[in-house]
Amino acid sequence: MARTLNLVGDPDADALLASDPLALLIGMLLDQQVPMETAFAGPKKLDDRLGGLEVHRIAEMDPEEFAAVCSQTPAVHRFPGSMATRIQSLCAFLVENYDGSVEALWTSGDPDGKEVLKRLKALPGYGDQKARIFLALLGKQIGVEPKGWREAAGDYGTDGARRSIADVVDDKSLHEVREFKKAAKAEAKKAAAAKKK
Repeated sequence: MARTLNLVGDPDADALLASDPLALLIGMLLDQQVPMETAFAGPKKLDDRLGGLEVHRIAEMDPEEFAAVCSQTPAVHRFPGSMATRIQSLCAFLVENYDGSVEALWTSGDPDGKEVLKRLKALPGYGDQKARIFLALLGKQIGVEPKGWREAAGDYGTDGARRSIADVVDDKSLHEVREFKKAAKAEAKKAAAAKKK
């Protein structure tokens, strides 16, 4: 999994995401209610504070102690307490179901795109949309391309799209994704207002 990513814009944070699948999975988990690059910078903060990201260690840490690590300034997320719980739940799930191997999500039993999506959706903190975006990120930027992954990822898998973090490769594409999200939000607001009339 050693590719070049530009999700944060910080070489060290991006290098960690490119080399460590747990970092990438945690970054995606944190990607809500904060800017994308802030979310994906979170794993580097944890890595620095813990001296490495280790799935068993995080799963087994005292919850209060782990929450304190997430809350240190700068915090891992704007809601460090609830996100600490989610990260630990995610790690515990990986230990319980995949013996702590993140890659097993997309390698165990040679799954197709549909099965990988199903596995991602089963992760704590991963809903349908987050799972599809992560599958698109794997396919577009990590080189994990199970059969039918684009179809399973839906619109996020579309080649040349600018919908999500899966499409961010530089500052220009980050700006294009932001514009897409802004337009989608405005459209949703308009639709909601029209419904109320």
